[in-house]
Amino acid sequence: MKVNFKFATSLLIVSMLLIGCTSEKNFSKNDQKSSTKTTIVPTKPVEPKTITSTATVAAIGDVLLHDSVYKAAATSTGYDFKPMFSLVKDTLSRPDFLIANQESMPGGTELGLSNYPMFNSPHEIVDALIDSGVDLFSQANNHTLDKGTRGIESAINYYEQKKVPYVGMYKSLEDQANLRVFEVNGIRLGVMAYTYGTNGIPIPQGKDYLVNLIDREKMKAEIERLKPVSDIIIAVVHWGNEYQRAPHISQKELAQFLSDNGVNIIFGSHPHVLQPIEWVTSVTGLNTLCVYSLGNFISGQRNDYKDIGGMAEVKISKSQTGNNVTISYEEVSFYPTYVSRYKPTKYSVVPMESAPVYGLPSPTKDEIFDFMMANVIRSTN
Repeated sequence: MKVNFKFATSLLIVSMLLIGCTSEKNFSKNDQKSSTKTTIVPTKPVEPKTITSTATVAAIGDVLLHDSVYKAAATSTGYDFKPMFSLVKDTLSRPDFLIANQESMPGGTELGLSNYPMFNSPHEIVDALIDSGVDLFSQANNHTLDKGTRGIESAINYYEQKKVPYVGMYKSLEDQANLRVFEVNGIRLGVMAYTYGTNGIPIPQGKDYLVNLIDREKMKAEIERLKPVSDIIIAVVHWGNEYQRAPHISQKELAQFLSDNGVNIIFGSHPHVLQPIEWVTSVTGLNTLCVYSLGNFISGQRNDYKDIGGMAEVKISKSQTGNNVTISYEEVSFYPTYVSRYKPTKYSVVPMESAPVYGLPSPTKDEIFDFMMANVIRSTN
């Protein structure tokens, strides 16, 4: 069909007119918009979210293997100490991070096992303690050099084989300089360990790194290095007088020094009997929890409180809002234990409440608990 040219032309003209009108109308709207002021309504600032995390850190006392103890653990293929801890394994496994004072050097049978006064223990004691929940072995004590450099090297090799950390003795200057900082549930724990001495055994020349001896300047320097990378600083200290149930003045003075320099928690050992827990307040107002002595966890010693020990536990809380961090550690617990010599196996660590069943008529759990906790009050740092 042919198209009427005139009609088509007319349609084109009409269309162009309509388009022109439409464009003019749109322009006026755009012009009106451009003259309108825009008001920006500020939004409410987003409040920083508070993140809270908690962790429990604990310590047990002296693991001191007299010959009667390791002979009781002997098997046809070696040594098995795990049954000795079976009745307290649930308790030891409860904390998020557990420290043990390995008093007798676990140098292994190749170096010759030995008793007092120069101890050397089977490697298998390490296996049993790891199985029971121990996360870190403190090795700064007066028996660290009982087997010399070879004993230290053998023990460290075994710790490394088992992938478990140690503190207080070292294989080199580099090892000693490596700070022991452990992140537990988002909380950074910096741990250091020192001993008053090594029973008169001199440190080999040029190997001062083998064991940390108590030296206030060195301790202060390590604390300063730990501060930027730690939320909590823990000092494991071998100190005091053997078999004394009250802390010596030298312990109190060193505890004050450590508190004044920023240590948050002190776990003490060496007296072989329990000594009370108390708060030490620094010159800046910091409250330091001090456990003067955790006694013997397991040993061949008996009577006069030498067969009573326990686990001290601290709950740590960390709250962070933006860049603001708050740390508290006011919740303290203590779980007393007793070393039974006859059942269920020869040398068994049992909860103190069960001690009467295993041959200890007194003291009671309540007496030991009150002795340890009488000076502990709730305090927030």
